[in-house]
Order: sequence, then structure tokens, then C-alpha cells
Amino acid sequence: MSVKKTEAVSSSPTKSATDEMQKEQTPQVPPRIRIPQTQDNTKQLTQPDTQPALPARRLSRLPHEFMKTSPDDNSDEYEDLDLINSTVYRVNTPDREMSLQVPVQPKRRFNSLCSDDGLLDEDDGTLWQDRGLSNLQGSVYLPDTGGLASATKEDSSQLAAVIKMGWLDKNPPQGALYYQRRWVKLDVDYLRYFENDKDIYSKGIISTAFITNVTGVGELKFEVATNNRTFIFRAESEAERNNWVTVLQDCTRGRHRHSTVGPGSPVTPDYQGYLELKGLRSKLYTVVASDKVFLYKNIDDYRIGVGITSIEMNVGNVKDSDRRNFDLTTPYRIFSFIAESEQLREQWVDVMRNAIGEALSNSEVADRIWAEPSNSFCADCGAPKPEWASINLCVVLCKRCAGEHRGLGPSISKVRSLKMDRKVWTEELIQVFLLLGNERVNSFWAANVPPSEALTPSSCSDERRRFITNKYRQGKYRKYHPLYGNQKELNNALCINVQCSDVLETLSLIFCGADVNCITDMASWPSPLSLASAHSQPLQAELISHNLNTELPQSEVGGAMQAIHYSAPTCVSHNGFLFKTASMARAVNERKAREEFSRRWCTLNDGTFSYYESDKNSNPNGTLKASEIVCLTVDVTEKHGYDNTFELYSESERLYLFGTDDPDSHKEWVKSIAKSFIPASAEPLLRLSFERIGRLKCKDGLNLQMSKVGWFALVGSTLHAYLEDGQGEEIHLRKLNELSIQQDNEVLVLVERGRTLYIEGERKLDFAGWCAAIQTAAGSGGDTLSQQQLTETDIPVIVHICIGYITQCGLTSEGIYRKSGVNSRVAALCERFRRDARSLRLREGEHQVDDVSNVLKRFFRELEEGLFTSEDSSTWLSTAAIQDESMKISQYQLLFNRLPLVNKATLQALINHLYCVQRFSELNQMNLHNLAIVFGPTLFQTDGKDFTAGRAIEDLIQHYTLIFEVEEQQLKKQLEEITVIIQVREKLNTKFPSTEPGGHFICTVYLEEKKNTAEQHVKIPGAMTAAELTCEVLDRRNIPVQDKEYWSCWEVSNKEEMERPLHYQERVLPILHSFGTDSHLLIKKHLEMETMIVYLTSKVDPSKHGMMKFREERSILGLGLTSGSFHDRYFILNSSSLRMYKEVRSNRPERDWPVITLKVYLGIKKKLRPPTCWGLTVVYESKKQERPEKQQWYLCCDTQSEMREWFATFLSIQYDGDVWPQDGLQQTRVSRVLPDTRHGNVSLIPLRGSENEMRNSVAAFSQDPLALFRDVR
Repeated sequence: MSVKKTEAVSSSPTKSATDEMQKEQTPQVPPRIRIPQTQDNTKQLTQPDTQPALPARRLSRLPHEFMKTSPDDNSDEYEDLDLINSTVYRVNTPDREMSLQVPVQPKRRFNSLCSDDGLLDEDDGTLWQDRGLSNLQGSVYLPDTGGLASATKEDSSQLAAVIKMGWLDKNPPQGALYYQRRWVKLDVDYLRYFENDKDIYSKGIISTAFITNVTGVGELKFEVATNNRTFIFRAESEAERNNWVTVLQDCTRGRHRHSTVGPGSPVTPDYQGYLELKGLRSKLYTVVASDKVFLYKNIDDYRIGVGITSIEMNVGNVKDSDRRNFDLTTPYRIFSFIAESEQLREQWVDVMRNAIGEALSNSEVADRIWAEPSNSFCADCGAPKPEWASINLCVVLCKRCAGEHRGLGPSISKVRSLKMDRKVWTEELIQVFLLLGNERVNSFWAANVPPSEALTPSSCSDERRRFITNKYRQGKYRKYHPLYGNQKELNNALCINVQCSDVLETLSLIFCGADVNCITDMASWPSPLSLASAHSQPLQAELISHNLNTELPQSEVGGAMQAIHYSAPTCVSHNGFLFKTASMARAVNERKAREEFSRRWCTLNDGTFSYYESDKNSNPNGTLKASEIVCLTVDVTEKHGYDNTFELYSESERLYLFGTDDPDSHKEWVKSIAKSFIPASAEPLLRLSFERIGRLKCKDGLNLQMSKVGWFALVGSTLHAYLEDGQGEEIHLRKLNELSIQQDNEVLVLVERGRTLYIEGERKLDFAGWCAAIQTAAGSGGDTLSQQQLTETDIPVIVHICIGYITQCGLTSEGIYRKSGVNSRVAALCERFRRDARSLRLREGEHQVDDVSNVLKRFFRELEEGLFTSEDSSTWLSTAAIQDESMKISQYQLLFNRLPLVNKATLQALINHLYCVQRFSELNQMNLHNLAIVFGPTLFQTDGKDFTAGRAIEDLIQHYTLIFEVEEQQLKKQLEEITVIIQVREKLNTKFPSTEPGGHFICTVYLEEKKNTAEQHVKIPGAMTAAELTCEVLDRRNIPVQDKEYWSCWEVSNKEEMERPLHYQERVLPILHSFGTDSHLLIKKHLEMETMIVYLTSKVDPSKHGMMKFREERSILGLGLTSGSFHDRYFILNSSSLRMYKEVRSNRPERDWPVITLKVYLGIKKKLRPPTCWGLTVVYESKKQERPEKQQWYLCCDTQSEMREWFATFLSIQYDGDVWPQDGLQQTRVSRVLPDTRHGNVSLIPLRGSENEMRNSVAAFSQDPLALFRDVR
């Protein structure tokens, strides 16, 4: 149980006239809701607080024995114990009269803002010596930052009504025996006590919501109890004590808080945190709540409702200073605050200025304006609860847009606050805004806004400025009046319209050029304004009066308005009957029968698509603005009950399905709707026969930090795109290197040669449709060559994969292409290639060479139109009969060049492969003639009864270099590569690498140091641990493991100059997969392991904390971005996370990392200039494929033992305390399976010990097995 702190307060021994007056004026306890006070009442209640003079401080003289109490005993409390015998130094200058009191002892000192309930930490002693305060042991006084001219308390109109106030005596903290006189006030929210009755800012406040009990105790005393603290006050008489008790009980009855986590303020906090007040070393917990700022000693006091003081912001002003400083100025005091950073300073300044605005504001007008629903959102960006308006343009605006409106100047936009500019808001002006509303006004101002130019609440200042200038200065998006350009007719129309109640028409006339000061030719009413007033149209008169000197919009293209009629920009318009289903929140996967459609009259006008019950109805069943349409999909014919259908996707995640049997009507609707929401910058998309068109967000590989808005159209297997500020481009989906959906179906990744495009799922409904459509389009679309998935060189992926696999694994297979595979396996492989050839990976052991060779043959035999095309196939065959060799070769070249692009690339790749196969016929028994027998009928799709087709293929292989114009040197290099592959396979008697779990790899491991004589080539199974690898290498060298020797396997990075011992249970194979070219494995003794084990054994708490020097380096997509230098930071390492704090006393961590995701290395690279040599490198690598990210942090310790302890704690937490095998390495040696000295038919990757070969990582080898042999000469 916590011990309650007790404090006592008592009144002065002598009763003052002020006390009598306050006793008589004590009102009944008001209700919880604050009631506004009249000026007279306010003056009466606050009279003692508003006297300009500051009288001398009255302190009770105490008996000598009371003076023995040491203030040092109360260092954790607020009470100023040093003021017992101090005198008061009067400030005689007039501008100091309302400053905080300035007592001296014996010299002048500065008044304390600390409450009587606690003390803040002392600052530098020299500061106090300069101010004559070096002998003050129990208190901290805030420097006087400048008293200002006196002001009366009537300025604070928002102050709560005082229920009771008067003098009481208060015992300092921890039950000291003497009392100090305090001026005490009670209002409905707080019990406050002041140093005297002239102070504006209290020494302490107690939230009445946290007072749990008020009782009389002893002689003249009473207790005010909170959840964990009791305050004792003393009155000067029994009657006065009883009166205080009664009033406090009435005020707090039924208001006890049962939770101690809520704020002490009865108002919900808007912002809170620690701020440093100049002159204090300790920070104050500061809370901004509505129109007040509260100061607390710390967050704990805030939670229990016990604070120092509150500042009314209706008399405040906030001023930026340099860097982290800012000043809160009131008529009574300047508070100079220091934030933790410049960014936080800006946030504090902003929130305090908002509090000032709140204090000075009146929400009555805002609430009335917001009663019109569309006024609850900014007319320009849509931000909620806008508090500003342009009174002449009749739009309600958010703060950020209002700022840009001010930039237009008052001649264009007159900006006023809904809350602070109370006088301007006449009843007529309010009625104008209620009548029009942002929605109706925007039907004029924003009738033609392209979706790509529309603002959102998150739009930046440049975008707002551009949009608002276009909208109001240039009138770019307005709905042009039919009379635009005809000045006389516009003026006449204005004079007629102001006589009726159509205010929106008047707005349209004015901002399309009508002259509000025109002559009406009526002597009694010479102007439109007088006409409106004469016809009892106050709202018309109000609108006109605010636009008497308004500068009208001037389009950049038109310049000044001419007398010739202006043709407004063409607007898309279309109407007719369509059949519609109910809107849906999910994709349409099933067929919709005709019975599920309803006939609707549909119109597309002024950027709005509407549908009605019939063409006789005037009220639409529903509307969809063009700016809300994000995607239009054209369904295949007869997908639903009606032959021709299309789908509209809205911003609000709704799908609308429309249909018709008339293909011409369907085509016209699709064209019109697309034209209504596709911006001019992407207008070429409208000329395409698209299946799907719309808006998506995307990022490309050059800029992953910011998303762009892109307009896309899918046509067949081509995705057409227009990105922001970019030219149109085409993405051939069947040629993609990779197509995947990542991040929980929120990102579609398209990888093509030299570029990666990330399409983001801003909305789930239309994004799912885009993903499905793009994946379908990227797959094989038919049985012709051009409809296959293709490589960058226009070779079908199925051909490329099969040729590559047979080149790697089948060139030495006897009878390759003549032997038949298993028919069921061949059929299954063909089907998998047909579904998605790009995603299929052939693996030796899983896929047989003869099955793959038969897949390739079947593909060409079943190919529609054939490889040589149906129209030229016979010409190819007849060419084989030509006797003259040179003429025959020329004819073949002519026919080859006539082939379509994909056919040419495919034929050359296949003949190149067959040429290589026959060059190794001594191994596979497939010479030139045998290959021709097999592939002649296959490629020409004949029955094989004669050898004509075979002779043509034989010619193509035999004269390969001449017909296809291939360089001899290039072909020679290719054959050398293949020879190396065959030699490696024969030497190892093994297959090519497998990516299956448990596959084996050959890796070079070094013993104790990296040199040739220390190399060990070890076969590493997938399950091998670091301990097993260590034992394997030691066994090979016959090295015995002595007691207390800790042999370990180390991962060493030469580039980063760091290393780490692998945990004995850590699998080695994944480490190899993550290796860079500059890393290697090293077996050596862990000299610090025994010391680490002893340290961990002696630890009671598994966590660790302390100071280290920190530096960060981030590398994104291979771009190193080094930041800063080493700085002192406080770290806490526990079982789940590593947290970094700016300093020991910080409450919130700057960074927080899960321990499980970190790798900790010993050492820091020297180029970073670490302050000590005892450093740790902490590495985190993300697993996201679409955006790989590597982060590194550097931690420097002061000593080697400190670094060892941190590393040991990391290791212990990550492996639950198991840092070394309980029975030592010997047990691992005994229990492990002895290595098989024969390689046999296991899958191996030969990683030799030389530097060049080690540079080929496992990952690169798996992707491109020929990579090892690229440098063969």
C-alpha cells in the first residue's frame, strides 16, 4: 500500500476585512456546467484579484523551535519552505505592478511558479548565486522573464466563477510544524492556492474531480483528501473552517473519479508532454486543454489531478524564438519554454495558438453554418469541420485553404473566421451560407474539376495554391453561364434575378461577368443592390454588398472579356435507357440474369452520372459524380443476361453494373463516361479499345518515397499508363520478368527489364479487379507464338525454360529428344506452362530431362500456325530441294527475315540449341541427322512419311552460322561454357543445384584465419548447425577440443569490418544464402565465451540498461544514406525489445526495435570514426520483396567488459538463455552423424576457395547456374 502524503494549511491568526467580505459573498455551489457571469458579478467576485498594487507579503512569525525543521526533508514536495522569515522587495516600477511577487533573502529573488506541493530539481548553482539565491535549499524559483503592463482580470472572460475564496494557513509538505499563509480560491473545477491575494498564477491546484473526501480534523483544521495525498488546511475560526468544509463537500459530492489515469483537467487534453521552462533544470509536464495551459511537476501529478498552475489563453500570445525556444506572453508574465526538438517546438506553438483561437472564439456561428451538411467539409479540399469562410465567394474553408485564399488578396476572396469574427456574421450572411452550402456553390465553382487536379485534406501547400488560384482567380472550373460574354444581357439578367430568391443564380451571374454596379435605368432603384432591397430580398442584397469591389475571375486564355459570345469548354453529355442491378460492395463473379436488372433512365450531365426510375421522373434514384469514378470496366460480350455490360467503381468502394442489348449504345455510354472522368493529360487513353480504364496510385524504382497518381488502360496484354507529369508508356505484360502481389494483397509488383513498378491498392474493390485482369492478361492468351508469355528477347518463356534446363542437365543424356517421357507427367507439365509459364521453375530430381524434352516437342507440334507460319511453311520445305548451296542459304535467309518477330527469335533460339546438342553427339548420340529426323515433322507439323521436313531442319542446323549470321567467336564462347558445365558435373558426379529444403552445398570454410592453407571445402546439408560444422572442420584437422575451449563458427564481413559468432544451434545454410561477396565463415575459438557465461549466470534480471554512443546508417535499395555522428543515448534491453531514449529521464523512447529481428555483430568499420574501439553493429534486414531495406545501427561502449556484457545479454535474450551447449562441444561431436566422404547424387553447389569463385553467392547461383562460368575464355 502507498503511504499518503499529508499537508496542512491554516488561516491567519487575525481576521482580515477581506475575509469578512468573501465570507459574505460566498455563493451556493453552482452546477457542473459553467454559467456565464455578468460583468458586474464578475467584477464583484474577482475584485481582490484585480487591484494593481502588490502589497508586502505577510508572513506569520514562528516560534524559535519551529525553525528547526529542515527544508531539505521536503525536497520531493512543492512547498517553498525558505520563505519563512523572508522579506518582500517591492517593485516600484509601474510595469512590474502585476508581475509575480519578487521576495529577496537578503537580495532580490524571483517568484516561484512551483506549487506548495513539490519542488523541482535545482539548476546550476552559479545561476542562483548571481541572483542572491545560493542559500535557498528547499525551493526552486523561476527567473522573472519580464513583467508586463498591468491588466485587469476582467480580460479573462472565460474564467470559471469563484465559489469561495479567502485566507487560509497551510502547513508545508511532510507535516512540518509551521504554517504558511495562502490565498485560497475554489471554483467548480479546481481548489487553488496562491502566495497572496494579488498573484495571478497559483502555487498549486487540486482538481475537484479527484477530491475524495473533505472532513474537519482537530482545532480549526480540515483535510482535503485525494486518492493518494491528503492536504490539511487551517482556518482562523471554527465557523470559517465549517463553511469551507461544507462548500467543498457540496462542490465535490458525486464527482469522485474512480480512475487515476485520466487527466486532472476536467477538459479533454489537446496536447501534452514535457517542456523545459527557462531557469529550471527539471522539465514541467505541460497540458494544453481547450483554452487553457496547465503546468504539472510530472506526469504522475497530472494523472492524480494535482498541478502547479493554469494559464488562461484568452490573454496569451505565442511567439517563436530561435531553434527550440518559444515564449508564451500574458499581461502578467512571460513563460519562456524550451521544447525537446525544433519539430516538437513547432507542434507546441501550433497547439498553443489553437488554444488562443479557441479562447477567443465563439462557436455559435460555426455550429449554425455547419447545420448545412455540406458546410461541414471544406469547399476546396474536403477537410472536416472548416472554421473559416470566404464571405464574398460563399464557400466555407479549412484553415490551410483559408491561408491560400488570403494569398489571393481581399479583392478576390474576403476570408473571415466562423468563430472569431463575430461582428461580420449578420443573420442575413448566415442565411446565405445556409441556403447555398458548399455543395450548391461548388456546382458553380467546381463544375469541371478534373479528378487529377482535385484537392484532398492531405494536399500540400503548392497543390492548394495552384488549385485555388485556378478555381477563383481564373475561374477555370466554374460552370459558365449561357450569357457569358454578353455584358449587356448579363447585367439585365442580374437586375431581374435580384428581385427573386435565387441566390445561386446571382452568384453565377456575378462571377461570370455581370456588373454589380451597373445602371438599372430605374431612378428609384439605380443599382442591383437597391433593387434587391426594394423587393425585400435581404439575402440577395447581402451577397451583392460583399462583391461591390470584387475582382472577377480572368481566364488566362481569354484575357479580358470580349463582346463576342464565349464558347464554354465542351462538357460530356449523354442520356438514354440502361439496365441496372443494385450497387454492390464486392466484385461480380457470378453471371447476372436479365431478371436481376431494372430499367433505368440514365443521364450524364455536368460531370454527374444520374439514374432515374423513368424518363418522366425529376428526382434521381442515385447519382455518381465523375470525380468519384475510379474505374470503368467493359465486360466481355454475353457475360451477363444482357449482351453488353459495363461496371463502374466508385471512390466509396461501390460497384455499379449496367447493361444493354444494343452494342452501339453500349459503346457510346462507355466512351462518354470514360471521357467524363479521364483528365486531359491522359486523353489518348480514350482512343484505345480498352477493357478496363481508371485511376491507380503507383511508385517506380526511381522514387519509392512518394506515390504518384497514374491513369491506366488495359488493352489485351498491354497496360497503357500516363503517370503524373509524364509521357504515356506501354507495359507489355507477357514480357514481364516478374508479376506478383505482395504486402497482403495491397501492392501489385510489375518487374520488366530495367524497371520495377509498384501499383498500390488504395481501394480494395477496384484494385482486386485490376490485379485479376492484369494477371490474366500477363498469362498465355492462346495457342499462337505471339500469344505466349515472352522473354525480353521475344522468345516464349516455355521455350526458354525448357532449352535452359536441357542445356544444364540433359546434354549428356543419351538419346535426348528421341526418348519419350512419361505421358501423364508431360501432360501435367504442359498444363502448368499453359497456366503461367513465368512462375514455373524446373528442378532436377523433380522434373525428368525426357519429360521436359517432350514438352518442348509437343509445344511446337501443337502450335497454331506453326513456327514457320502456315502460309510460308511449304516454301521452307521446297527450299530444301535447291541444289545450289549458296542459293539455298540465301533463300533461307530471305524466308527467315519474312517471319514475324516472335517467330524469328524463337526459331533462332531453337536452332542454336540444337546446334549445341549435336556438337556433343559423342556423349548424347544425337548427331545432326538424328535431330533432323525428330524435329523435322515436329516443327513443320507433318506426318513424317518423307524426309523433306527433316532435310530442311538439317540445313538450318548445319548452316546455322551463315543463315542466322552468328559470329563464330560468340558461338565458341557458348560452347566453352557448356563444356565447363559438363566437366564440373562429371567431376562431382552430381546434379545441378536444388532449391529444395535439405539440399546440400559445398562451401569453403577457413580455420582460424583466412588463407589458402586454412581452406576446408565442406558439404553442408540443409540441417547442419554451426556446432556441427565446427566439429566437422576440427575432425578433418584432427584437432581435439580441450576443456574450457569454446570453438565456434564465425560469420566475418571484411567490408563492414565486423564479425559475429553463430549460435551453436543456428543453421548454416541460411547464412550462406544471405552472404555478400565480402563475407566468409571462420572456425576459431571464442575467447570471451567463458566470461560471458559467468556474467550471465550471475545476472538475476535478464534485461540490461545503460548509456551507449549511437549512430545510424540506413541503406535502401543499395543506396547508402549515412546520417549524423555518434551521440549519447540511454538504452533498455529486455526480453522483447531494445529501446533507445534521448536521456535517462526521458519517458518516451526515440526508437523501439524487436530483439528477435536484430543481428548483433562485434566491431564497427573504421571510416565511421567510432569514439572507442569497443563497438557493436546492429543489423536489421526487412523481408519485403517489393522494397528490400537494410538498416544498420552502431553502438559504442566505453570499455571492453561493457561491450561484452551487452553482447552476452543480446545473445541470451535471443536464445532464451541457452548460449552454449550444456555438455559442451564434445557432446555435439559424439552425437552428430559422420560426414559422407562421397558426394554421390546429392545436389551440390561448388563454391571453391579462390576469391573469384567465392564472389558467386548461393542466391545468384540458384538464379543463374551459368554465372560461375561467365568469365571462361
